[in-house]
Amino acid sequence: MTEFSAGVEKALVADGLDVEDVLRVVTTALAEDLRYGPDATTAATVPAEARALAEITPRVNGVLAGVPVALAVFDAVLGSSHEVLATRQDGAALVGGEPALVIRGPVRGLLTAERTALNLLCHLSGVATATAAWVSEVDGTGCAIRDTRKTSPGLRLLEKYAVRCGGGANHRLGLGDAVLIKDNHVVAAGSVTAALAAVREHAPQLHCEVEVDDLAQLEEALAAGADEVLLDNFTPEQCALAVVRRDAVSPKTRLESSGGLRLENARAHASTGVDYLAVGSLTHSSPALDLGMDLR
Repeated sequence: MTEFSAGVEKALVADGLDVEDVLRVVTTALAEDLRYGPDATTAATVPAEARALAEITPRVNGVLAGVPVALAVFDAVLGSSHEVLATRQDGAALVGGEPALVIRGPVRGLLTAERTALNLLCHLSGVATATAAWVSEVDGTGCAIRDTRKTSPGLRLLEKYAVRCGGGANHRLGLGDAVLIKDNHVVAAGSVTAALAAVREHAPQLHCEVEVDDLAQLEEALAAGADEVLLDNFTPEQCALAVVRRDAVSPKTRLESSGGLRLENARAHASTGVDYLAVGSLTHSSPALDLGMDLR
């Protein structure tokens, strides 16, 4: 497979997805299912000429993410032999039992594409649903929920897209689009100040965040001119003190709380005045949303 249809490409681009990345994911996923040969079960039980309507429906409430990706899977398998009859938009609230996507096409192709399409749609909708729960929990505080690089190998751009569908914000996409000075970098450089100076010399164009373990390191990071400071394993009380110091010394510096965060303590952290909560679990452990495909 070298490309999608024009309609699928247009839908991917409209939702801010990278077409080449989606092509890579879909091609790899289908190759896993078909590496041992075509769908033997379907070939044996379904007449070649059979066509049907397929409804993809959530079994529970949630937030939708990944429709253009699922459609890309069907496009890859079915080509122009299918039509999309109805679809909900990514980011929409789903109600259990109400179809999110309806397609008509050859039954053999629909069944061949089913598991790959659902794997992606269920996973991405799970990420979006979990993100939406965190966003709701901190509503009104002015604090954004942000993801991390704790993503599934090969699925980072899609998982970060799902975070956006759930109302969250993205942190850096990789190691080269922004700087995050962590504790091991500080040890290697000798201090927070030395690490930040080295980064400014090496990559002055990049946004720079510094991880700190205590208020003393925070003072050093603020004095050195960090664009952003990650407060690692700070309590809400410590976060509140950090906000006071930030406001007094460097009001433009953003603060991010990270570590020890759970949905039940999210509001306590967000209410301190920090700008972000970094939530790795959004991408590394969100349960899949239960959606299924039924033929009519």
